[in-house]
Amino acid sequence: RSVYDDQPNAHQRFMEKLDACIRNHDREIEKMCNFHHQGFVDAITELLKVRADAEKLKVQVTDTNRRLQDAGKEVIAQTEEIIRCRVQQRNITTVVEKLQLCLPVLEMYSKLKEQMNVKRYYSALKTMEQLENQYLPRVSQYRFCQIMIENLPKLREEIKEISMSDLKDFLESIRKHSDRIGETAMKQAQQQKTFSTALQKQNNVNYGRNVHLSRNRILESKNEITLKRTFEEDDEHEEEVLTAQDLVDFSPVYRCLHIYSVLGDGEIFENYYRKQRRKQARLVLQPQSSMHETVEGYRRYFSQIVGFFVVEDHILHVTQGLVTRTYTDELWNMALSKIIAVLRTHSSYCSDPDLVLELKNLIVVFADTLQGYGFPVNRLFDLLFEIRDQYNETLLKKWSGLFRDIFEADNYSPIPVANEEEYKIVISKFPFQDPELDKQSFPKKLPMSQSVPQIYIQVKEFIYASLKFSESLHRSSTEIDDMLRKSTNLLLTRTLSSCLQNLIKKPHIGLTELVQIIINTTHLEQACKYLEDFISNITNISQVTVHTARLYGLSTFKDARHAAEGEIYTKLNQKIDEFIQIADYDWTMSESDGRASGYLMDLINFLRSTFQVFTHLPGKVAQTACMSACQHLSMSLMQMLLDSELRQISMGAIQQFNLDVIQCELFASSEPVPGFQGDTLQLAFIDLRQLLDLFMVWDWSTYLADYGQATSKYLRVNPSTALTLLEKMKDSSKKNNIFAQFRKNDRDKQKLIETVVKQLRSLVNGMSQHT
Repeated sequence: RSVYDDQPNAHQRFMEKLDACIRNHDREIEKMCNFHHQGFVDAITELLKVRADAEKLKVQVTDTNRRLQDAGKEVIAQTEEIIRCRVQQRNITTVVEKLQLCLPVLEMYSKLKEQMNVKRYYSALKTMEQLENQYLPRVSQYRFCQIMIENLPKLREEIKEISMSDLKDFLESIRKHSDRIGETAMKQAQQQKTFSTALQKQNNVNYGRNVHLSRNRILESKNEITLKRTFEEDDEHEEEVLTAQDLVDFSPVYRCLHIYSVLGDGEIFENYYRKQRRKQARLVLQPQSSMHETVEGYRRYFSQIVGFFVVEDHILHVTQGLVTRTYTDELWNMALSKIIAVLRTHSSYCSDPDLVLELKNLIVVFADTLQGYGFPVNRLFDLLFEIRDQYNETLLKKWSGLFRDIFEADNYSPIPVANEEEYKIVISKFPFQDPELDKQSFPKKLPMSQSVPQIYIQVKEFIYASLKFSESLHRSSTEIDDMLRKSTNLLLTRTLSSCLQNLIKKPHIGLTELVQIIINTTHLEQACKYLEDFISNITNISQVTVHTARLYGLSTFKDARHAAEGEIYTKLNQKIDEFIQIADYDWTMSESDGRASGYLMDLINFLRSTFQVFTHLPGKVAQTACMSACQHLSMSLMQMLLDSELRQISMGAIQQFNLDVIQCELFASSEPVPGFQGDTLQLAFIDLRQLLDLFMVWDWSTYLADYGQATSKYLRVNPSTALTLLEKMKDSSKKNNIFAQFRKNDRDKQKLIETVVKQLRSLVNGMSQHT
């Protein structure tokens, strides 16, 4: 430490002390060596002695070893032979043991290969499972075992691919044959329903007794034939009933399901199967664009859907977990929504009622078939009510054409019957009762025309056609009765009413035809109660039921009758206007002809003959028509006098016009239509009469003095009317009397006219200011 402390001369002192220490150790070593030297010398001497003996011993040992080796060579050879034999024996034993251990593995593997060759894949998977769990672990150290272990996953994948390929072939097959499966299922459901219905009808003795007799016999005979055919077909084809399982081999599904379940991929298989079936469902639910044109299009569409769900129902019941009730319900709800949308769209294009009816029957069979497999179909029956409305619309269009044809073919004349047989034929078609007519002898005429019984028959046929749709809808008789009455009401209030309105408006329908139409509607109105009885007999629902609807035929035929009456009034007025248009007055004539105008006499003769035809009409109609004609004639004559284009009227023209009005009054007083009280009809010409009397008598002082009083002789003469006519006469007097200023009477008359004109103008001005 002092060396490192760097004291002065420290290093030199350290080296000196180190040398002194070395010298001390050397002296001690020397002392020790001197002490043991003698013993070392003695040991060396002993070793030199032993050296000679050791060489002798070595020679002896070498010789002894050589002789021993020579003597043991044979023993060694025998011993090695024994060892080799024992090793072989041990190896053989080991090989036998290992072979006995490997043989079951090889046998199982051979069995696996054989199962693969014969396509027993499910058994092959079981064999693989035994190989992996029991046999291969015992011999896993061998290379062939490793090869087997490496091959097993490949075999599993091969089995999965093969089974999946079989499943795809199966899916493709059922996609192609689903329509056949569905057709078979629907046919079986229809046969079963027909059999049950026929059996029920046979057991019900009173079935259809209230329906029309002739119709009932036809229906009963048809039911007997149908029932007989049903039993014969059931006996003949009893052993030929096929099910979905008979038509389709489901083994690929079972195999694939088992294989994937064994492989632990059951969920993958289920998802794949359901996904593929959903795709197929969408394809099945996709309709063809022209499906609505034929029944076969709808039939094939329904058959495919039924076949699809029949297969799914079978899969549901024979497999566990591949499809579930929840899955099928979800798939069905999706399909049902699509089906309803498709049917709504395509059925809207159907204009043929027969096609709509066949579509309804297909939907019923379709719904009954799927209901038999446990699928809810209430929405389909709700859809049928929508289609029923469309069916009624197509029926209404069809019957509209039938009604138009009947009206076009009608001669609008009473039906002649020559004998009792013809009378019974008409009565069998239309419920006509008239005790007064029954008392008459043949030949005679029924008041209605040929279209009445034909319309009545067509209404009954419409009820039958409407009833066809209501069958098999699982509805009560009350509901069916209500449906029939509502559809019949639509036929009467819309279709028949529209046809009648259009018929009445047609230009070729004259007054005679209109009169016959009014008579026809009266008899059709009376027949409505028989139609109600007819519906009640069909549905077996009494009319006294609270919820029973009534037919609106009364209002329909009343409206048509009123329209015909209005058209009669219009045509009468048009005819009067035609006669008025050919009137040719000489408004400047100095004197009248002394007789009524020819056009007016022709008009009166026309009115007389026309009103004679009205004898079959109800009294009020004929009276109203007559009053309307007289009022229109009076108004037309008044307008003729007051026409603005007529500038001048002579007194002779007034006298001629007065003769024509007198003929009109004579016609009114002759009572062309019975039932008028007093001079009611003559009052139609009262305005003209008072106006003409005023001008014929020239009693202006009385008119002006009594104007505005209730007792005035000329109460119906309007000052403006009188003023207009008087001004025309004034202009005529000025023009025709050139030398009037030289004759005192004419000058006085002219002054009188001017004075009266001024007073009338003051009256008219006073009336306008008051107004």
